[in-house]
Amino acid sequence: MTPLREHPHYRRLWLGQSVSSVGQQMTALAVSVQVYALTRSPLATGLIGLCSLLPLVAFGLYGGAIADRMDRRKLGLLGASGAAVVSVFLAVQALLDLHTVGLLYAAVALQAVCFALNAPARSSMIPRLVPAEQLPAANALGSVSMNLGLTVGPMLGGLGIGLWGYQAAYLFDVAAFSASLYAMWRLPSMLPDRVERGGAASGKRASVLDGLRFLRERPNLRMTFLADIAAMVFGMPRALYPALALTLYGGGAGTVGLLTAAPAVGALIGALFSGWVSRVHRHGLATSWAVAAWGLTIAGFGLVHQLWLGLLLLAGAGAADTVSMIFRNTMMQEAAPDDMRGRLQGVFIVVVAGGPRLGDFESGLVAQLTSPTISATSGGIACLASLVLLLARYPSFLRYDSRTPTP
Repeated sequence: MTPLREHPHYRRLWLGQSVSSVGQQMTALAVSVQVYALTRSPLATGLIGLCSLLPLVAFGLYGGAIADRMDRRKLGLLGASGAAVVSVFLAVQALLDLHTVGLLYAAVALQAVCFALNAPARSSMIPRLVPAEQLPAANALGSVSMNLGLTVGPMLGGLGIGLWGYQAAYLFDVAAFSASLYAMWRLPSMLPDRVERGGAASGKRASVLDGLRFLRERPNLRMTFLADIAAMVFGMPRALYPALALTLYGGGAGTVGLLTAAPAVGALIGALFSGWVSRVHRHGLATSWAVAAWGLTIAGFGLVHQLWLGLLLLAGAGAADTVSMIFRNTMMQEAAPDDMRGRLQGVFIVVVAGGPRLGDFESGLVAQLTSPTISATSGGIACLASLVLLLARYPSFLRYDSRTPTP
């Protein structure tokens, strides 16, 4: 809790993001329910993810490059303002009963563009708001904020839709954005170091390719992305939840909901009890253990046949993922120069957006060829095997020490 107590700018930014995260998850639920109500098609509902994925991948990299060229405070305000306008549009279409799925798809795509502009700017500002020794705590608090949104947002969204209709969720999202906008407005100017020292005209233009070249030559930072890709592509079982709920646990939609919520609950608990992370300096070693714990718990999830034990293992996987995220984010923030942080956060968005979706495809394909339980177990084992191969290729990752950060 130290960053919240000692740094007012960070405290306002965190509170604003926490409130707006709840609103965004309410909107995400409302859009999916509204699309299904209009079409009665699971495929049409699933296309919502594709509508958000493509803009996130396309604009995530460029949003990071822009964040390394201009005032990050202004870029964050622009992204949050754009997302608020889209939520206003969603509320209006719900109030007018337009019944047009294409408009909902377009709104989701625009929201993804705004997020791709806002997120790299916001994340790259954090090392300027708290000292280096408090970065692990700040990233743990960021995980709390995200998982509060993932757990509270859908619950409030479902309640609001049931009582007052889709517009209730969208209007709450509009109001929630005011907290984020206020926090951004109160921040000082956040020009990247290179621009602040020499002016935008005198500095070399920040390009996406420069960021990728920088990452190619920094094995420890590159490993933070590769380890996460291994976990998400091979060890992401969420596409298996409906089949497992029906065939293994004998449940229905409620069981799917429990399986979906379990990792988020575990992640939230892991973040709430993460005070110890600030005392750990071997961040690469800690990340490796966390990814290994993810793989082991997912493999175990595929082997058990009791629902309570499966939920417990999924919660453990969520807690391990939080630990991994804290240390990976901290490594990016402390080992990268300030004028590269935006682009690295852009790559981070692409990995976070694309990895789980590739994982959905991988787990679904293996389940189709074998069975859902074999898919989950083999995915966890493949995650562990990939981690071992990556560590053999990049052994310096295990020696990374935050007291002498080496990218």
